[in-house]
Amino acid sequence: MPEYRRILLDGAATQVRREGEELVSADGRVVGVEEAVHLPPVVPSKVVAVHLNHRSRVEEFMTSLPDAPTYFHKPTSSLNAHKGAVVRPERCKYLNYEGEVAIVIGRTARNVSPAEAGDYIAGYTIGNDYGLHDFRDTDAGSMLRVKGSDTLCPLGPGLVTDWDFHGKRLRTLVNGKVVQDGSTDEMEWDMHYLVADIARTITLYPGDVLLSGTPANSRPVQPGDVVEVEVEGLGKLTNHIVTGPAPIRDDCGAQPTESEEVISTTFGGDWEFRGIRAPIR
Repeated sequence: MPEYRRILLDGAATQVRREGEELVSADGRVVGVEEAVHLPPVVPSKVVAVHLNHRSRVEEFMTSLPDAPTYFHKPTSSLNAHKGAVVRPERCKYLNYEGEVAIVIGRTARNVSPAEAGDYIAGYTIGNDYGLHDFRDTDAGSMLRVKGSDTLCPLGPGLVTDWDFHGKRLRTLVNGKVVQDGSTDEMEWDMHYLVADIARTITLYPGDVLLSGTPANSRPVQPGDVVEVEVEGLGKLTNHIVTGPAPIRDDCGAQPTESEEVISTTFGGDWEFRGIRAPIR
């Protein structure tokens, strides 16, 4: 399956094609996969993410799916890349990973059917839909700061075309330990459905990204942790967690909180009604 990446090559953003362990530009320059400085593999005008889609995640939260998917938006300023640092701001505790498959649009799509949607998809990459749940009490409706803060949307390492999304394994690892293990077959709504649903009212442009949902067991990570998301046929997206150099300002805006809602979402399920006290790290 062809794989394309965007890297910094001699100081310029350059699209390259992966050939074994080398990345080759259109003009013939070559760099090793491990030596390359990666950029997000696409330049989207928007990133749209579905809330709940994987059945294991629904069961974990002891809830049920709505009749149709619901979504939120991650600003493009949240984009990050393979091997990039994900920043947990000072005074925040609850930064969660969410390994996902990312759909990349290849043609302008508007008012297309699920049966037609595949023709508008350029390919797929891996996403990690990080959530800063310290702001969940403030932004639970929009998810703006929860999911849209800087660095919280790593994509990569490459865009893979001609990838069949059926029956593919998805795993997230933290410091080498598997923490999420799911499959695209547990998604309630598949990739074509998601594209067609959004395109009913929102025009999707080439490069736009749709994040398709995460399996169970999203949990918080700490500065120093290395987080990897593996998707069968798409490779491995790797990032590391760092502490932001400056704390969240306290002279304006809502402040980070540790409510039952924050704890419940961060550690999975409804802790209050289970009568379990969530561990605090």
